[in-house]
Amino acid sequence: MLKPFGDDIWIADSADTVEVFGFRYPTRMAIVKLADGGLFIWSPIALAGGLRAEVEALGPVRHIVAPNSLHHLSLAEWQQAWPGAKLHAPPGLRDKRKDIAFDADLGDKPDADWAGEIDQVAMPGNAITTEIVFFHAKSGTVLFTDLIQHFPAGWFSGWRAIVAKLDLMTAPEPSVPRKFRLAFTGRRAARDAITRILAWPADKLLMAHGAPVTENGKAVIARAFGWLKK
Repeated sequence: MLKPFGDDIWIADSADTVEVFGFRYPTRMAIVKLADGGLFIWSPIALAGGLRAEVEALGPVRHIVAPNSLHHLSLAEWQQAWPGAKLHAPPGLRDKRKDIAFDADLGDKPDADWAGEIDQVAMPGNAITTEIVFFHAKSGTVLFTDLIQHFPAGWFSGWRAIVAKLDLMTAPEPSVPRKFRLAFTGRRAARDAITRILAWPADKLLMAHGAPVTENGKAVIARAFGWLKK
């Protein structure tokens, strides 16, 4: 289930889709091995099949990260499996999931435990969610959760296919869905954040909803957010 995606980074796709208002979302997680051997878990999916054994074979789980307030469904399961790991909450998730005991809050700067290996930028000013975008320096990978998506043609059917097309979910290349574009009320802050993201020496782009981009990732990100500069 785990697939290498570069130096010290692995990805896993969920066996099942997540349904939101009748739309089926395939989702993806990532695991980064830090210099101390501990694992950084990004946007965890359900612990189905042999995923737990594969994770444990990589090393001890030290950090479980929810990158935005929309990706939280499997957090409790992972927390129960690895109670010694630190659970990190993005803005807004503590109030949404009061049933979960979080250990730390994600912000605009990397945690001391992964600083120098993983950088991060908060994308503020969005009414739907404040997403934390990460950059794994060793593999040159930027990790976006919901702000960039790319569904294959034919994934949706009927009226949902029409809505997905209008929302740019099925655009020719990875794009920021229209609903998220319209939700950016603080565009100046968002532009500042994207400027910082585009300064990363990135080559790859990893999304929770969309096929990974393995080259020219920075250019794809720049095109996806080109509307923000207008």
